[in-house]
Amino acid sequence: MASAAEQLASTFNFGAFAKASELKKRLWFTLGALIIYRLGTYIPLPGIEPAVLSDIFDQQRGGLLDMFNMFSGGALERMTIFALNIMPYISSAIIMQLMTAVSPKLEALKKEGEPGRKKINQYTRYGTVLLATVQGYGIAVGLEGLSSSAGAAVDNPGMFFRATTVISLVGGTIFLMWLGEQITQRGVGNGISLIIFSGIVANLPSALAGTLELGRTGALSTIFIIFLFIMAVIVIAFIVFIERAQRRLIVQYPKRQMGNKMFGGESSHLPLKLNTAGVIPPIFASSILLMPLTVAGLSGGQGPDWLGTVTAMLGRGQPLYLGVYVSMIVFFAFFYTAIVFNPADTADNLKKYGGFIPGIRPGKNTANYLDYVLTRLTVAGAGYLAIVCILPEILISQYGVPFYFGGTSLLIVVSVTMDTVTQVHSHLLAHQYEGLIKKSKLRGRRR
Repeated sequence: MASAAEQLASTFNFGAFAKASELKKRLWFTLGALIIYRLGTYIPLPGIEPAVLSDIFDQQRGGLLDMFNMFSGGALERMTIFALNIMPYISSAIIMQLMTAVSPKLEALKKEGEPGRKKINQYTRYGTVLLATVQGYGIAVGLEGLSSSAGAAVDNPGMFFRATTVISLVGGTIFLMWLGEQITQRGVGNGISLIIFSGIVANLPSALAGTLELGRTGALSTIFIIFLFIMAVIVIAFIVFIERAQRRLIVQYPKRQMGNKMFGGESSHLPLKLNTAGVIPPIFASSILLMPLTVAGLSGGQGPDWLGTVTAMLGRGQPLYLGVYVSMIVFFAFFYTAIVFNPADTADNLKKYGGFIPGIRPGKNTANYLDYVLTRLTVAGAGYLAIVCILPEILISQYGVPFYFGGTSLLIVVSVTMDTVTQVHSHLLAHQYEGLIKKSKLRGRRR
C-alpha cells in the first residue's frame, strides 16, 4: 500500500506536471473527446417520442437493459445516436479473437507483426459495421412496435424510419470506434475503456441521489444505505489489492566473459499478474449477453413465446442469468489470458537470452512450468472476477440497489482509473528522463 501511495503522490507531482507540456496536451485531448461523446448521448434519433420511450424504459427496469444503458451512459434510455455505444465493436473484437485462435490464416496474420495487426483491426471494423447494422435494424423494428399510455414511440413507422435509424446508429458506433482509437493514440489511456468509464461515471451522481431518495422515502433503511457505501469502499479496496497482486518468478542469467570483463550473473523477476485478463472478461461476457437480448427487451412482449421465456429467465438475479454470466467470465478469463501471454514464446525468449528459472530446465520444461503457474493464477483471478461481479448482482435483484453500484461497474471504474494513472505516471517519468538527457547534453557542450 505504501508503494501505491508513493506512486500516486509522484504521479500528481504538480511541479513536474506543469512542465510536461506533451502530457497536458494529451489530457486535454482526452477530456475534449469524452465531452464530445457525452454531448452525443443527448442527440435523439429522428422520428421518435422521447417521453414515450422513457415511460417504456421505466417499465423495463431491473433487466439486462439497465446494464446496456449503464455502458452507453444513458444513451439507450434516451435512444440517441450513440444508443448502441461501443458494444458492436467489442462484440466484433471478441469474434475476431476467437477466429484467430481457430483459423490458421488469421493466426498467421497475427504473427506477421504490425502489418498483420492492421489487417485484423480492419476485419474487426468491418465486423463492427455488420453487427451494428443488424442490431440497428432490430432496434428500429422493435421501436415501431412500442407504445404506452402516452402514445406510440415512433411518429411515422416504415422503411424510411428504419433506414434513418440504422444509418444513425451505425454512424454513431463508427464514430465512437474512431474516437476511441484517437484517444488511445493521441490521448491518455485506452480509448474504448475510457468511453465506457465516462458513461458509468456520468450517471453516478444520479445513482447516488436515487439511493438517498430511496432512504428518504423509507424504501431502504439508513443502516442498509450505510452498509452499502461501506461495502462499496471494501470492494474498491479489494479490487485495487487484487489488480496489483503479482506472482514474481525468479529468472537467473549466467555469467558471460567478454574480453577481460564479466557480464551477467544477475537475477531478475518475471511478474505474472493474478488477474492477467483485467476487466476484459466482464465486459466481453456482458456484451455477449446483451447482443441477442437488446431487441428482445425492446420488443414489448410482441416477439415469439420462446424469446419472452428466455428473456424472463435471464432477468436480474435469476439462476440462469447468474450461471451464464459466471461461466462466460471464467471462459473469457482463461481465453484472454491465453491470448496475451504465451508460455512457449516466453520460454523461448528466456532461452535465447540465456535466462532460466532456478530448478527448471530451459525450453519445454520452462514453458510447462509457466503454463502450470499461470493456470492456477487464472483460476484465482477468474474466481475473483466472478465474486466481484455476482455478489452485487444478488443485492441489486433482492434489494433494488441502483445498478451503478454493481460489481461490474465498480470493477470497470477502478481498473480504468488505475490504468490511466499508470499511463500518466509513465508520461511524467518519460518527461523527466528527457529533461535529464537535455541537461547532460548542455553540460557536455559547455565543457
